[in-house]
Amino acid sequence: MSNNQKAAVYGGQAVLEGVMFGGKNVNVTAVRRKNNEITFYEVPKNDKPWVSALKRVPFIRGIVGIVDSSAKGSQHLNFSAEMYAEDEVDDPEEKAKLKEKENSGFNLAMIVGVAVAGIIAFIFGKVVLTLVPVFIENLLFGKAFDNKILHNLIEGIIKIILLLIYLWAISLTPPVKRLFQYHGAEHKVISAHEAGLELTVANVQRFNTLHYRCGSSFIILSVIIGVIIYSFFNWDNLTERIIQRLLLLPVVLGVSYEALRFTNMLRDTPVLRYLGYPGLWLQLLTTKEPTDDQVEVSIASFNRMRELDQQISKG
Repeated sequence: MSNNQKAAVYGGQAVLEGVMFGGKNVNVTAVRRKNNEITFYEVPKNDKPWVSALKRVPFIRGIVGIVDSSAKGSQHLNFSAEMYAEDEVDDPEEKAKLKEKENSGFNLAMIVGVAVAGIIAFIFGKVVLTLVPVFIENLLFGKAFDNKILHNLIEGIIKIILLLIYLWAISLTPPVKRLFQYHGAEHKVISAHEAGLELTVANVQRFNTLHYRCGSSFIILSVIIGVIIYSFFNWDNLTERIIQRLLLLPVVLGVSYEALRFTNMLRDTPVLRYLGYPGLWLQLLTTKEPTDDQVEVSIASFNRMRELDQQISKG
């Protein structure tokens, strides 16, 4: 199996104080505890047959993957937050109560609720990022000219500006900065693995924090793809424009996912590799240089995921 084929199996995601990696059979989150130990949260992949089937259908698989990633990512983020909260509690009785809650049926219900909340949060965020630029562009340029393609282009530029401002602003806060550092550590580990190197802190730190398959690349691609797709449809007023954007949102997401896969396949092709550069530029905001400790956590998560993947595969 080539490095590219091997890498296609793995996906990563930063959480509050750790990193989640997903393999063929399991998702694993590693979190650094206050006592310096690394704790793992391991969730086997048990997709329904119809979900697995949809993940193989072009254009549909992107939407299914996004929903699935939002749900599972929220669960692992919740685990990270629980570990952080537990470490901040000094009273033994309070710690015992937290552990009891983690193992209770109520907590299982909460996990499901967190997954649903993650999906809703993604949908809400995407709708807001889609519609707010429409209102701003219409307010500023609605009566300035009639060229719909130019309106769509300006709308896309406004969307990118708002996205950049938002990411820059939240990156200044300490919790998000640490999250972006773990994001960078995740990318470095995947890059080192793809290069066939032993996963040591020194080897991993040699790589930069950017990676073609990052979700940040998907975000910027969806803006660009949206401008192109919207240009094939006409609208006469603001209401029609809003309805059109909402109806075309699944189409934009599906096509953007396929475009991300396409640009990843071309990353080693001269000239064509530049198709993926907008996503890499956005990662300059969504990733930060990690510390050695953060890289160590990322390596632990990746190695544990691969270990469990092999165990499950062997049955």
